[in-house]
Amino acid sequence: MSNYKTVFFILGILQIILGVSMIFPIITQFIFDELDSSFISASIITITFGTLFLLSNLENDKKLNLQHAFLLTALSWLSVAIFGSLPFIFSELNLSVTDSFFESMSGITTTGSTIITDLNSAPKAILIWRAILQWLGGIGIIVMAITLMPIMNVGGMQLLKVSTSDASEKILPKTKEITIRIIIIYLALTAVCSFFYKIFGMKFFDSLTHSMTTIATGGFSNYNNSIGHFDNVKIEITSMIFIILGSIPFISYIKYLSGNKKIFYTDSQIKSFFKIIFFSIIILFLYLNFADSNIASISLRSVSFNVISILTGTGYVTTNFDSWGNFTLIYFLILMFIGGCAGSTTCGIKIFRVQILYLFLKNQLRRMIYPRGVFVIKYDNNIVNDKFMASIISFIYLYIIIFFIIAALLSLSGLDFTTSISGAATSISNVGPGLGELIGPNGNFSLLPDFSKWVLSLGMILGRLELFAILVLILPSFWQK
Repeated sequence: MSNYKTVFFILGILQIILGVSMIFPIITQFIFDELDSSFISASIITITFGTLFLLSNLENDKKLNLQHAFLLTALSWLSVAIFGSLPFIFSELNLSVTDSFFESMSGITTTGSTIITDLNSAPKAILIWRAILQWLGGIGIIVMAITLMPIMNVGGMQLLKVSTSDASEKILPKTKEITIRIIIIYLALTAVCSFFYKIFGMKFFDSLTHSMTTIATGGFSNYNNSIGHFDNVKIEITSMIFIILGSIPFISYIKYLSGNKKIFYTDSQIKSFFKIIFFSIIILFLYLNFADSNIASISLRSVSFNVISILTGTGYVTTNFDSWGNFTLIYFLILMFIGGCAGSTTCGIKIFRVQILYLFLKNQLRRMIYPRGVFVIKYDNNIVNDKFMASIISFIYLYIIIFFIIAALLSLSGLDFTTSISGAATSISNVGPGLGELIGPNGNFSLLPDFSKWVLSLGMILGRLELFAILVLILPSFWQK
C-alpha cells in the first residue's frame, strides 16, 4: 500500500486555504451589518480539520506519484465541496444538507446551477461565498488540467503536457512553478474584469463577485435574472470578452509570456473555438429571425451572449431562450456537450477532442477508399499515436454513456423528459441552467427531489474531473498498486 501522507498533507493545506477564504464573507457581514456565526463557525471547523490533516501527515520528503495524483484530484474537489457547504448549512437560508452540498458542489465545479430561490434578497456574505467557490474551482481546474491530468493521461489531456518529464515522483516542483504563473494571470484577468464591470455601471460588490464567476466561467450571479438584471450592453460585452478570455487555454498565456507571440493565432483549438462561436451566432440569428415566424425579433446581442455563455458552460443568461424554438434548444444542447478549450476554466467534452475525433473519422474513410494507404493523424504538428487516440475515443464514449445513465436516473425520480435530458447535460458539462420550465433560464433546481440533486452533484464532479479521475478509484486494481 502506498504512503498517502503527501495527499492528505496537500488536502490539509487546501482546507486551511478554504477556511481562511471565509474571512471575506465575514468582512462582508460586517460591512452590510449581517453578522452571524455561520461563517465564523464554518471557518473554525474547516481550519481545524485542515490543520489536523497537515500536522498528522508531515513528511520531509514529499512525493506525489501517479496513484497519489488520481486520489488527490478526487479528494480535493470532494473535500472542498463538503467543507464549502458548511456556511450554507449554518446560514439563515435554512438549507438542508442536500441543498447545501448541491450549491457548494455547483460552485466548486463552476457549474452554476442553484437551489436558492430568491437571490435578490440573499445575504451578501452567501453571495460572495458562492463567487469565491467558483473562483477557487476555476483556478483549481486550470492547475490540475495543466499539471496533473496530462501526467495521468486522462482523456487525451497529455496534449497539455508542458515538459518531457514522465509520470515520476517529481510532480510537485513543476506544479509550484506553473501554479504561481497561473495565479498571477488569473488574478490579473479577474481584476481587469472587475474594473470594467464597475466603470460600466455595476456596484463595487456586484463587479467583484461577477468578475470572479465570469473568469471562472461559472455563472453564479447575485440576481434572479442573472446578467440580464443589469440590461446593459456594455456590461454584456465585457462579460462576453472575459468569458472568452477565461475559456482560452491558460497554457497559451504562459507560452505568450514566454515569447511565443503568435500562439493565439496558431493554436488549432483556439481557432476552432472562435469559429464555433462565429458560425453558431450566425446560424441561430438567421434561424430566429427568418426561419421561425412565430418568434419575435431577436437581437444579435442576445444571441451572441447566450451562445458564448452556453458553449463555455458559464450559464449566465440575459433572456429566456426556452421560447426560441426547438431547433435552438437542440443546438444549445449540442454546444453544452462541446464545451470550451482544454486547460481553461470551461468544461464539456472539449474542442480538441472533437477535432481529433473528426480527424480520426476522416482517416477511417480514407482507409476504406485506399486500403493500402498509410495515414498519420497530426494535431498542431504533433503525431496522434494509437494510445492517445484510444484515450480520446474512450473518453467520449464514456461521456455519452454516463450522460444517458444520469438522464435515466433523473427520470426515475419522476422528472419529465426535457428536464432529465437537459439536467444530465448541464451537470456533466458543468453549464448551469437546463431547459424547460423547472430548471430552465427562468427556473432553478430547488424543486427537484433530493435523489435528483445527489445524482446531479455526482454528474458535476465527474464532468469537472474528466470522468476517469473519479472512476479509476472504484477499480480494486488501483488500490493494489
